[in-house]
Amino acid sequence: MNRVALAHIALAAVQVIYAASYTIAKIVMPQFILPFGFILIRVFAGCALFWMAHLVFVREKIKRQDLPLLMVCGIFGAGVNQLTFFKGLSLSTPIDTSLIVTICPIMVLPIAAVLIGERITWRKALGIFLGAAGAIFLILYGKSVIDNPGENRMLGNFYLFLNATFYAVYLVLVKSLLKKYHPLTIVKWVFTFGLIFVFPFGIQELLLVEWATFTSGVWWAVFYVLFFVTFIAFLFNILALRVVSPAAASAYIYSQPFLATIIAMLAGKDMISLPQVLACLVIFAGLYLVSSQREVR
Repeated sequence: MNRVALAHIALAAVQVIYAASYTIAKIVMPQFILPFGFILIRVFAGCALFWMAHLVFVREKIKRQDLPLLMVCGIFGAGVNQLTFFKGLSLSTPIDTSLIVTICPIMVLPIAAVLIGERITWRKALGIFLGAAGAIFLILYGKSVIDNPGENRMLGNFYLFLNATFYAVYLVLVKSLLKKYHPLTIVKWVFTFGLIFVFPFGIQELLLVEWATFTSGVWWAVFYVLFFVTFIAFLFNILALRVVSPAAASAYIYSQPFLATIIAMLAGKDMISLPQVLACLVIFAGLYLVSSQREVR
């Protein structure tokens, strides 16, 4: 099998890993571990694993003047975005989560316009509007839904919208660093600074965890999030991006809502509704417009 085929298999595997995580993480949160406590565990595990991988495979040093930018990337890339994501997932549903996180590529455009002066065409502006409209619809739709115990879909979906926005900020800021350093070098420091940031938020919830109540299924769910979602998915992305273009890799995000919906329904954790289908179509229309290179004059 050639390298291109293996790269596409890796990208497909990443989407399956992420899509399944929306359902699997709900096994743990919030019944066994509260979201901020879970994030502290995840960022700590990611930090340790990436430091070890960097020591073995890269051993690259960074310049001191780049530390401030790496710290900001850590706050947005492994700090506030992770806190808002797990908080949102704990309050919302797997299907809503998979839909809202897909607006991240859309949010990159207005943030890049503000931070680095990137030009936005009318076509992409329309895409931004549609993506935001779909996300806002899901947030407001959550208010009319009867939640399960411990759920608040409207608030959860709002947190997920913030997550997509914060991660988009990270993607814009980290772009200049990717031109200078290996991805493992960057993510090692991103998780290091992220760990420092999330520690005061997560330590109290982590101390409340009653480990003796964990079943084998809960332990496997924790392992899945820490190892597969945090570490393996990132490594697969790195390997794939050495072969295929970023545009080709980003196209795989379209599959996440469909995969997450199938997995959640098979697990009996969620059901698709007509408003969710409509929101999905609006968000995907926005994604198509912002990712299309063709301009209509």
